[in-house]
Amino acid sequence: MRDFLLTAPAQVVIWSTVLLIVIVIAVYVVGKLRDRMDDDRLAANELLTNFRELHLQGDIEDSEFRDIKSVLGTQMKQESRDTDQPD
Repeated sequence: MRDFLLTAPAQVVIWSTVLLIVIVIAVYVVGKLRDRMDDDRLAANELLTNFRELHLQGDIEDSEFRDIKSVLGTQMKQESRDTDQPD
């Protein structure tokens, strides 16, 4: 049996199986990390609240806040459309 496992075709099958297992594990881990990263992202309305506080404190200029508000407003509209659409 040991001699058979040392043949080239048997080695190819063994190493291919090991490679396949490693790929499956890597895909699983990456999927879990992506799910976790998506959970940590703030929604556009929360970001806008944070930037509004920075603006009131004087940390960002009026023009910067207007730019941020327009970008986040677009994102908020997109988020509301995404939640309104049924899965």
